[in-house]
Amino acid sequence: MSNFDITIAGEINLDLILYGLPGELPLEQEILASGLEVTLGSSSAITAHNLAALGSRIGFITRVGLDQLGAIALDRLRERGVDLGRITHSEKSQTGLTVLLTHGGPRHILTYPGSMAEMSLAHLDVEYLKSARHFHLSSYFLHRALIPQIPSLFAELKQAGLTISLDTNDDPSGQWADGIDRVLPYVDVLMPNEREACKLAGKEDFKDAVHSLLRDIPLLVVKRGAKGATAFTSKEEVSVKAIPVEVVDPVGAGDSFNAGFLHKWTREKALAECLAYGNLAAAFSTTKPGGTEAFRDANYWKAFLAAHAFLS
Repeated sequence: MSNFDITIAGEINLDLILYGLPGELPLEQEILASGLEVTLGSSSAITAHNLAALGSRIGFITRVGLDQLGAIALDRLRERGVDLGRITHSEKSQTGLTVLLTHGGPRHILTYPGSMAEMSLAHLDVEYLKSARHFHLSSYFLHRALIPQIPSLFAELKQAGLTISLDTNDDPSGQWADGIDRVLPYVDVLMPNEREACKLAGKEDFKDAVHSLLRDIPLLVVKRGAKGATAFTSKEEVSVKAIPVEVVDPVGAGDSFNAGFLHKWTREKALAECLAYGNLAAAFSTTKPGGTEAFRDANYWKAFLAAHAFLS
């Protein structure tokens, strides 16, 4: 029996979220926000946290600085039962931080990568990562030291019998390259949103992007916001509608979708059920600030499931 359902190697940071800011931010002028939240951030850590909250056994490797930001972020994962037995600490870099400036719709996202950019294969216990049925990677383009080594890492994990999922997230450089073509053939589940799918495929039309990506990927799962989510294979297309909720904060909704989908997919549930559970997790996450705050309350999640007639 595997030690974990899913292992994850990835970035970790706190999110500092300021609410109620104007759309235009003039220089040299003090701007007052209407609200503040400091919460666990980063795609990898949010996914790990919420998977554990849903009941998956999660092993997580990351690299943090010797500072309070890293300590607080790690405590949030321990609180949910995520195993952190193989993390490493950097003596030269601080733990990363993301500052989100929200404007009631579009937002500015400012990230200091810090120690996340240092993590390389030398910092990963690959045998530990192999002790699961599935491996997930988020934020491909932020892992500057690891990127050249990801193809060999994925090849070794596949040889060990693991399935692999990937959510590249955004590419701050705007190039959407960095060897991603050498990585995709190892991926079992690619999990972009519509914009990211088009960027990865180098296509302006979404349908063209899907057709192109399916040449390398057996399962493409696309998060489509208010249009729900759609899974594509070479043989079928399965869609589910978004779940209407009163949105407090959309930060981390995509990562929460990943957690819900993978929690079911690794249990070999039907695609429609995996998508529906992913949508539930995404909608649930938006009912409180940040990407993990809703998932810190198990009773709140149970009530949400019951309210939406989803019992398991």
